Amino acid sequence: MKKESAHKDGILPAQDLAQLIAGGHVHARQTDEPMLGRAFEPEIEAGQIQPASLDLRLGTKAYRLRASFLPGEGRKVTDCLDTHLVMHEIDLTDSAVLETGCVYLVPLMESLQLPENISARTNPKSSTGRLDVFTRVIADGASQFETIDPGYTGPLYVEIAPRTFSVLARPGDRLVQIRFRRGIETVLHSQTVSIDLKGTGGDGIIGWRARRHSGLVDIAGVGAHKAVDYWQPLHAPNGRLILDPEEFYILASKESVTIPENQAAEMAPIAPEIGEFRAHYAGFFDPGFGLKQAGGAGSRAVLEVRGRDVPFMLRHRQAVAKLDFEAMSAVPENLYGTNGSHYQAQGLRLSKHFKL
Repeated sequence: MKKESAHKDGILPAQDLAQLIAGGHVHARQTDEPMLGRAFEPEIEAGQIQPASLDLRLGTKAYRLRASFLPGEGRKVTDCLDTHLVMHEIDLTDSAVLETGCVYLVPLMESLQLPENISARTNPKSSTGRLDVFTRVIADGASQFETIDPGYTGPLYVEIAPRTFSVLARPGDRLVQIRFRRGIETVLHSQTVSIDLKGTGGDGIIGWRARRHSGLVDIAGVGAHKAVDYWQPLHAPNGRLILDPEEFYILASKESVTIPENQAAEMAPIAPEIGEFRAHYAGFFDPGFGLKQAGGAGSRAVLEVRGRDVPFMLRHRQAVAKLDFEAMSAVPENLYGTNGSHYQAQGLRLSKHFKL
């Protein structure tokens, strides 16, 4: 069903994203890669447009960095890419391995020319977070990650730091997404998210812990990797789970999650002062997630959890995160899941790259 967009404040829906693209406010920039010796100008694909976000694509090269950085006010990202920071360049054209423990910067194919009343935020895609690939988008002049100021004009870059699995990447791979907002951010309400350590399946599995020193994960390899080669199933017969420092876990929420058609949500820590673990990487939830009429009844939030510093014990139904809900400027033409999704109606689920 087609929904007409009123020019109201809030998160922009898919039909408004299409208008931003048609108006040149979001465009695929031509890049002249000196290393490759040719120009490359990809078109934005319809499949990148989600109900309340746009997938961003990796470009044709990566910089291996000594450290993460922010350019700061008045500086372009390229101003910072000198020999003190960049160790070497990598050609992604025919795919390349991004290794664990390393930091990379990849120019994205998309560039922005935003109106003065439109800002944006970015986040890893769900599959990226479930691979334990840490990503953050950087813009020219930025003093913080993941936030794009109103009226920004310029390129976008993504910092990539694989934590557990080395990954095979190529141009066009989609690791991050961007959400556009008209007006200021206004949280309507929040929902607490707690951990399920009882499990809903008959196998007693309540989560998965990533195996260290596993094989390579191909970002484009949907269903191409055996889960048991990369993950260890977890059980918690007493409703408790001890997180080991620097280990990575996939767990599920006790609560089901429903995102109304006229709202979007973002996951945030419920208690940032708790430093013993991080509860999520990928935070965007689109309108229609978990909605019965969109095929999502009973959907749970999947949590990417990393232990920190000292062993920490989680208990069943312990609150670890919250969902902050914000109004859409209009209802999307297509709700999450209506055109197919790997994660609609999910319970405990690994990323789409793995098969059980």
